[in-house]
This record gives sequence, structure tokens and C-alpha cells, in this order.
Amino acid sequence: MEQPFSLTSEVRDNRLIITTNGYVNNIGGAAIADEFQRHFLGGVRHVIIDLALSRVVNSVGMSFLIEIIEKLTETGGRLVFTNLDPSVDKMLGIMGLYDFAGKEATTEDAIRTLAIRS
Repeated sequence: MEQPFSLTSEVRDNRLIITTNGYVNNIGGAAIADEFQRHFLGGVRHVIIDLALSRVVNSVGMSFLIEIIEKLTETGGRLVFTNLDPSVDKMLGIMGLYDFAGKEATTEDAIRTLAIRS
């Protein structure tokens, strides 16, 4: 049985941290994009997406993540993925997303990486 998608978010030092739980499909991807957009309009340009509890991202969910990367890239921002399941990590790599977004083992690692780049 598929688990319903949910997310939490917080902003630390002007860095948005989105933590997901569940399948990142059209519903999960849209929820992530909506949360991102709300903070992006408020000026946040560095985003961390923690996918520890999301073990599957389909192509539609991936398209929402690509849109976020594009918006951040256009405005000098940066996205970092954390806590990746090996299959999600492999998929992001195959799709070439690491050419435009980062990955770190933990959210704290991502915060440090973004602090260095800021």
C-alpha cells in the first residue's frame, strides 16, 4: 500500500529545508514545488531537500525538482539533496541533475556546503 505524501519545512539562516515523506510523484512533486515557490517568492535562494523517507521519485516528480533547480539557477541559488536512497541517488545521477544541484549525506552537511557557497 502506497504511503500518502507529506512534507515539513523550515528556514534556517535563509536556507529552506524541505523534508519529504512518501512517493514523489505528481502529488508529492507538486507539494514540494508549492512549498518551494512560497519561500522563493519571499527571497529564499538556497534549498535543501531531504529525501530520507522518500524512496521513490518518478519522472513527473523529477520534473518538479528540475523546475526548482532551473528557478534557483536563474537567480544564483542552489539546491542540495540529502539523505538519498541509493536508487534515488542513481536516478538523479543518470538524469544529470548533479551537474546543477548538489548532494550531501545529511542536512547539516548541506547547510555547511551552502554556507561556504554563499
